[in-house]
Amino acid sequence: MKNFLPLFLFLIATNLQAQQIKVVQVKNQQKVLVTVDGKPFTAFCYPDSLEKPFLYPIYATDGEIITRGFPLQPRANEPVDHPHHIGLWLNYENVNGLDFWNNSYAIPKDKKSNYGWIRTVRIVFMKSGKEGQLTYEANWTDIHNNILLKELTTFIFNSRGNTNIIDRVTTLTAMQDVNMPDIKDGFLGLRVAHELEIPSKEDRDFTDANGIVITVKASADTLPSGNYITSAGKEGNDAWATRADWCMLYGRKGNDSISIAIIDHPKNVGYPTYWHARGYGLFAANPLGQKNFSNGKESLNFSLKRDEGVRFRYRIVINAAKERLTNEVIDKMAKEFAGLY
Repeated sequence: MKNFLPLFLFLIATNLQAQQIKVVQVKNQQKVLVTVDGKPFTAFCYPDSLEKPFLYPIYATDGEIITRGFPLQPRANEPVDHPHHIGLWLNYENVNGLDFWNNSYAIPKDKKSNYGWIRTVRIVFMKSGKEGQLTYEANWTDIHNNILLKELTTFIFNSRGNTNIIDRVTTLTAMQDVNMPDIKDGFLGLRVAHELEIPSKEDRDFTDANGIVITVKASADTLPSGNYITSAGKEGNDAWATRADWCMLYGRKGNDSISIAIIDHPKNVGYPTYWHARGYGLFAANPLGQKNFSNGKESLNFSLKRDEGVRFRYRIVINAAKERLTNEVIDKMAKEFAGLY
């Protein structure tokens, strides 16, 4: 996986020197630390005790953590719903009938056979330098460790000025015929810090495909300050269940405005993706759930034959500054990203 093109010359900071990214395996732990000029960027975590690998926590360049702490490191006043929302991850609610998305410690033992696991097999490659790289292999399995999909993922880490960038390139190869029918919960997910939620005064109930209801409590404080905007012009809660090339969540945290943009890639299945972007802090791109998001007007019912593969590419941009990133800057970054991978 050493043949990826170098990450783009950052369009809004061409006069800035690239900062040094270090990617280091933590001794005797299933964790890889990523730092930028000695400051924390993120960590790739793949403990056998949890149901999937993920990046957690994720930092902005000003040192603010943009991911929710719960369930690993709970922080004061933050919500404790959806324990399967950890950092940045990729999985799906229905793979041959198994729910990979909602699997967590909260699922009763007698129900666990209905869920799936993503088990990291090995770290394939790590690189430090002006950009960092991490490649790993994983298996998507049932409770008996039968493999449905093999995953090969590469993260490219970059930092320029006020902006940290993560590119994720994931190839899934079917080890048996695999069906991934249209469903709501998927695909690339990020659970953000409490401050970046959209303010809400009402409790909300959400039901997964197995009929489990999770209640998200209304904010009892004034910390939430978030708002969504998409490349198609949708804002706030109206971004949910709409298509767009990119979606950005922005709000105040610490002394800065934090902007988090997720950019889709034209070569991805279902492009431009539907945004499963919830006000309570779930920020997700789901290109496979088209029937759900279109109220039945569209349908994808994605599937792979045995030995068939598919590649997904996403860019996550995290900016900390006095003002949010402009739409024009994200448009330029999306255009550049479209030429990679």
